[in-house]
Amino acid sequence: MTVTQIMANLHVDDLDGARRFYIDALGMTEEPLGHTWVTRFVDTSTGAAVQVQIHDATAPEDSVATVKVDDVEAAHAAMRAAGHEIVHPLVTETWGVRRFFVRAPGGVLNIAQRHENA
Repeated sequence: MTVTQIMANLHVDDLDGARRFYIDALGMTEEPLGHTWVTRFVDTSTGAAVQVQIHDATAPEDSVATVKVDDVEAAHAAMRAAGHEIVHPLVTETWGVRRFFVRAPGGVLNIAQRHENA
């Protein structure tokens, strides 16, 4: 299992306010994710990105970061074998991401991999 990307997931109360800040103040571009509860902002020249969310639609807790991996099954097995608390089970979400949430030092992580059939 290899980590391919880590992205902060920031909790906000107002997505429109976040849009004004990240687009107008920082000059980032919105990369809509197709949901009303989360969106992503990207600096197109550097690839730097952040996700902002009101809440997670299917998990019992919000995550502080998304860790993308090349093999989510292996990541899940490694976390379980090490005795880490799985907060949200390994599932394939309707939007095509296979993911689980694990409690880590500093907060809950969303460990994700794009599903092959998405």
